[in-house]
Amino acid sequence: MAEVFHRPGPLKQTNKAHKTGRHRSKGAIESALKGRVSLKAVSHKHKQEQRREQRRNQMNQIRKKKREEARLEKQQLGTQTSPPFLVCILPMHQQIDARSALAILESCDEEAVVQRTETGVTYINLPRFKQRFSFLIPPIGRGNEVEVLDYLKVCDTTLLLTSAAMGENDVFDRWGHRIFNMISAQGLPTPIVALMDLESINPKKRSEVKASVQKFISKLLPKEKVMQLDTNAEGLNVMRRIGGQKKIVIPNKANRPHLCSDKVEYESDPNQLDDKITLKVTGFLRGAPLSENSLVHIPGLGDFQMQQIKTAFDDYKLDKRPESQLVPVIRVSDHENQTSLQCENVPDAMDAEQTWPTEDEIKAAQQETKKTKLIKRVPKGWSSYQAAWIPDIEAVEATEDASEEDMNESDDEENAGDDEFMSCENQSFDEEVQKPDSDTEEYVETASVSDAAINDEKYDLQMDFHEERETMKKIKDARVDELWPDEIDTPLDVEARDRFQKYRGLESFRTSPWDPKENLPYDYARIYQFQNFDRTKRRIVSEAKDVDGFKHGAYVTIYIINVPGEKWRAYISARKCNILVIYGLLPHEHQMSVVNVVLKRLPDSEAPIKSKETLIIQCGYRRFIVNPIFSQHTNGDKHKYERYFRPHTTVCATFFAPIQFPPAPVLAFKLNPDSTLALVARGCLLSCNPDRVVLKRIVLSGHPMRINRKSATVRYMFFNKEDVDYFKPVKLRTKCGRLGHIKESLGTHGHMKCVFDGQLRSYDTVFMYLYKRVYPKWTYEECLIRCEKDGENPEDVTME
Repeated sequence: MAEVFHRPGPLKQTNKAHKTGRHRSKGAIESALKGRVSLKAVSHKHKQEQRREQRRNQMNQIRKKKREEARLEKQQLGTQTSPPFLVCILPMHQQIDARSALAILESCDEEAVVQRTETGVTYINLPRFKQRFSFLIPPIGRGNEVEVLDYLKVCDTTLLLTSAAMGENDVFDRWGHRIFNMISAQGLPTPIVALMDLESINPKKRSEVKASVQKFISKLLPKEKVMQLDTNAEGLNVMRRIGGQKKIVIPNKANRPHLCSDKVEYESDPNQLDDKITLKVTGFLRGAPLSENSLVHIPGLGDFQMQQIKTAFDDYKLDKRPESQLVPVIRVSDHENQTSLQCENVPDAMDAEQTWPTEDEIKAAQQETKKTKLIKRVPKGWSSYQAAWIPDIEAVEATEDASEEDMNESDDEENAGDDEFMSCENQSFDEEVQKPDSDTEEYVETASVSDAAINDEKYDLQMDFHEERETMKKIKDARVDELWPDEIDTPLDVEARDRFQKYRGLESFRTSPWDPKENLPYDYARIYQFQNFDRTKRRIVSEAKDVDGFKHGAYVTIYIINVPGEKWRAYISARKCNILVIYGLLPHEHQMSVVNVVLKRLPDSEAPIKSKETLIIQCGYRRFIVNPIFSQHTNGDKHKYERYFRPHTTVCATFFAPIQFPPAPVLAFKLNPDSTLALVARGCLLSCNPDRVVLKRIVLSGHPMRINRKSATVRYMFFNKEDVDYFKPVKLRTKCGRLGHIKESLGTHGHMKCVFDGQLRSYDTVFMYLYKRVYPKWTYEECLIRCEKDGENPEDVTME
């Protein structure tokens, strides 16, 4: 008898399955494991739980350690045996007089001792607080932004001045907004905001005015509270705030020795025939220790060696008792151990040469030169392995000189200068000044509307229409490159295999190999490179704290030798003050290398900046003029070249410059037609790595003429059969995402049959991506900006 099975009917009840949420149920886990049991690590060490008293003692020890560290950090400034608090008084409005604020601070205490140095530094000693302070007042106004930035690099505190008499909507004027954008990008030292002229306001409106100023300041400095500075008592509160405020540590300043001069002298050596002088700079040494065998840097002048360093008598101490036992310490530099000023490597032209050939080899070579040689047309930058894949059909009869001439003639410009990198000459900074770029700030000026007729001829004389045409052309080119990135037209009069012989195809931009040492230019033989930049940076920064030399707080005189006299006189005439700022260099920071920095465009900078355009870069303590190339800031071993630095974008700029160890803030300026600086980008130092591969991409486009299931006939990409055969190994891509390759050429006018991984659309476009590596040009130049005299340009500049 056959077995009968029960089958449920249509009215069978079905219950809902249990919902376990995000996790699996126990049954699901057991069925997945199928009886397997995981091994448990058996530990024989039992962690003993701390008792309440032990935990309390441990927390007390940690608290005492932190308090001791904070106490030692406070003792590094303002005490009897440490340098004073260095404060920069910076008005944020041109109509505010910084001298009046300094006068209030000088008279805030009857027992205060006020002294002034030859360079303009004001020392104020307060026995009540047992602290001492030094104040700097930089020149303000249009064209003096560079000196303000140099002062703030070495200051401990920034006293920002604003006035209540200027109005609630005019806390910062145009110059104030402009300089605040610069100093915030550079790194603002510990800020204090002081409000002046509040006594001149109606007592009923004072609280309202102060609240409006506080609201404006809170947007820029959220943690700062506005203080008043009108009376002596308020000045004493500001001094107490400066002495007790927690200081912001700026690593770029703390890792290097630096000095702000109290006294500057110079003397010429009569024994030297050339115009060389010796500078004697006296001041407090801050930051890391300074060795007499290292180098020093003066912004705007360059790097120099030191003859000796000796201690000087501190006339600004709180205790004025004579120190008869003070013995000056003199450390003279050692010529054998002194750091050399050589910043470039001298390559040996015969480094890779072989030994002298024999007579038989010379005769054989002379006989071969008389014959006509078959030379393959190899793109520049290709290795012998890549050249072996070129078919013999491409071999042409030519001499070596003719081959080199063809290689040079093929280096034409792409689309009005897209490929100008290999053929352009170095442009000096003076030429750039004569032909200013259009990337300047938009100045917003308010003027009363007049009913009088406008003189057209006078208006035309005030405008630079050549600059307007250049600006319009640059905006159009940037717009075209944004709509059709990297696309160029294949020329009709030049064969594509000659026109694009420097380029090569890549199977994958991310994974395909590219040797960073392949066919490097001659300038790369002049630079220095680290085996591991990050490891070297950590080692040098840690060793800088233990250098045998004068420590932080020493009052010393530095003898700087071999300073060009003509350059020094031009430097003094270009500046409005006598204060000199000196930085001690870490090892290798005077040697040239390839520097990579990350830059981000500012919101108020709208005009596009083309790659290889002249910029003024301030990287850490250096300021120089370069023509950087831009690339995408991405991960990987290859980075795509960017033709334009567009607004609201972030790129990586590459250029030749002296080595510098991060962290270091970076500011990028452009020169306005009126010789002022416009801040266009800000960022930070990334690395000093010459192996960063920047690839320039061009895109050749073609259009399908006849479309089959897996193949299509493409035209307009090439215009002769030889070009189709030459670029046959390169992969093809389409706008809709299809991949393919060239199968064969059709006819003699550049039509080709291509095979794809799917059927093409009628509106699709076929692309061929070609790449070549680009290198920066050696255009490094020290920057010395001449400040404008008072009264030349009374107009204000805004950075809003």
